[in-house]
Amino acid sequence: MNKNYWLIISILVLVVFTFAIFISKAAQFEKEGNLLTVKSCDGKKTIFVEGFKEGEKMSKEKAQVVANLLMDLIKICNQEVIAKLKEDNSVIVLNDASLILPDLKPGKTPVLLAHGGQPHTKKEIKLFESEEKRMIDEGYKVFHDSSLGTNGISCDMCHPDASNTHAETYPKFQTQLKKVATLREMINWCIENPLEGAKLKHDDPKMIALETYITSTRKGKVLEPGKH
Repeated sequence: MNKNYWLIISILVLVVFTFAIFISKAAQFEKEGNLLTVKSCDGKKTIFVEGFKEGEKMSKEKAQVVANLLMDLIKICNQEVIAKLKEDNSVIVLNDASLILPDLKPGKTPVLLAHGGQPHTKKEIKLFESEEKRMIDEGYKVFHDSSLGTNGISCDMCHPDASNTHAETYPKFQTQLKKVATLREMINWCIENPLEGAKLKHDDPKMIALETYITSTRKGKVLEPGKH
């Protein structure tokens, strides 16, 4: 067997060994039973909080420290990070992210040694724009489709080209709903009333598409929530 073969085998063994250590460390902290687990909104960051058990409510001060740490990690690193926040608020990174992150202190964004925190590549930007356009186009179709209702009326009949939707002014008080409403709630009000249809769930793909299309028509406008 040639040298390249053994080099590849050695690398694979090293990768598997490193991954096994990472898993065992993470499992160890979870099994200790005295650590509260908090995850970031992107699902890629996990913090084990020392001094608090699962289901236990943190103090406001500690919760803010955890929130600051999660936000810092999201800002500087797009990869998965598993870390332990000690009682003195020092941080131990458990997985291989420790190779690219220096000593962490919550509330102070660390300086990256290598990789992570860099601008998105042209390929990524192109993908993002393509996905956004796809959703806008889908929203345009739904906006012009009378099947949302039961009487033949579609959204564009009252709002040609999404005019007078003013997405940038939400949330705001709506007299129809007699409360402060989000754009999605107003979309549903229109579906239930002028269109006489069934309202959409807020995470329904059609709702997401409608919101994306309507919001895209107000691109460049200043955000003015509450404005009438």
